[in-house]
Amino acid sequence: MLSCLGAEQKHYIKGSTVYHAGEPVDAIGLVLSGRVQIENDDHWGNKSLLDSVGEGMIFAETYACIPGEPMQVSVTASENSEILFLNAARVLQTCPGACEYHGRLIRNLLTISAQKNLILSRRIFHTSPKSIRGRLLSYLSFQASSQGSSEFTIPFNRQQLADYLSVDRSALSNELGKMQKDGLLKVNKNHFIIRDNQP
Repeated sequence: MLSCLGAEQKHYIKGSTVYHAGEPVDAIGLVLSGRVQIENDDHWGNKSLLDSVGEGMIFAETYACIPGEPMQVSVTASENSEILFLNAARVLQTCPGACEYHGRLIRNLLTISAQKNLILSRRIFHTSPKSIRGRLLSYLSFQASSQGSSEFTIPFNRQQLADYLSVDRSALSNELGKMQKDGLLKVNKNHFIIRDNQP
């Protein structure tokens, strides 16, 4: 099946670029192991972290499905990673044998694309509050809800969380310190325990 999809597997070391902003791509990336980050850098060098994509998840599917459309984001390996690249044109065109697996792949791709639209919508919710505390409360409340526990681990380090919420790292750290003093939460690196106290 992989041969009919024009599949190619590659290894990336931590910190290396998988896709550069401004370049058109024709392949969907599937993370076999490790993790990649979807980032946007503006003209002045300000970075926004849009998503963190782990094992079993895909990236660049929107751009790969629109021939010639340049990437508006970069993809960087945040860990040593194995990536399987699938040619989008060959994925979307069913093979002559109309194999069951190819049809399932297309259905899964549509489902994943819809889920990623929800992820981007959530980031808009998390970055819409004007205060850093408001953004943290939005993001951490969602994490507690989605993980079904008031104690959870997030997929970002402190800098990555600041980039994701579009805030300054030191200001974010200061606000987390204030929130701990106020009894709202306990934090150790990327592990959080949310308290019941009202902000």
